[in-house]
Amino acid sequence: MTGIAIVTGGTRGIGAAVTKALKKEGYQVAAIYHGNDVAAERFARENAVPIFKWDVSDEAACLEGTARVEQELGPVSVLVNNAGITRDVMFHKMKWEDWRAVLSTNLDSMFAMTRPVIEGMRERRSGRVINISSINGQKGQVGQVNYSSAKAGVIGFTKALAQENAARGITVNAVCPGYIDTDMVAMVPDEVKAKIVSTIPVGRLGAPDEIASAVTWLVSPMASFCTGSVLTVNGGQYIANG
Repeated sequence: MTGIAIVTGGTRGIGAAVTKALKKEGYQVAAIYHGNDVAAERFARENAVPIFKWDVSDEAACLEGTARVEQELGPVSVLVNNAGITRDVMFHKMKWEDWRAVLSTNLDSMFAMTRPVIEGMRERRSGRVINISSINGQKGQVGQVNYSSAKAGVIGFTKALAQENAARGITVNAVCPGYIDTDMVAMVPDEVKAKIVSTIPVGRLGAPDEIASAVTWLVSPMASFCTGSVLTVNGGQYIANG
């Protein structure tokens, strides 16, 4: 497989694994990041991947950034919307800023990142959009009304966009990871982590590479008949209907 791929949140955690997997498959990957310059620059050096810095919740930044990627690398054929944040707090204590920050980064970014590249994909009658949702967008989670709402919205976005673009040779799918062994989960206290693992039938956290494998299949020619799907990768922790 060849082409230009953008991976948001592409220098750490699941995004880093996706970036490396797509590069291994033959894609030239632009890894987008926003926060940690040191980690991003180290990732770029170690993996020979170009990195670009912008805020995916900022529409103007996404327009400018995607234009720069296409100018430097070429037309985008694969977009992986992976960037996400959490601001966990019980809803009755949640502040407007906690709500807006999560909705902006996790859901508004679906529009801000996809809108600049979808017309080119439609003109070329080819493209792959993969949106990373979450198990908690499917089942909800205490202390994550904002995050669960955003990730559920990602699923709706995926299903609608898939229907609009199927006839143009573009597939749009979502991956819903369960609890994955990333920096975000590493910050959870050990006793809480043990409790989480006890609810996962396979008895362990997932690995970032396992999510990356799902993404690489979805962008492959073998997945050309798969669109509007929600691929659940959670070790059996939540069995979604349909």
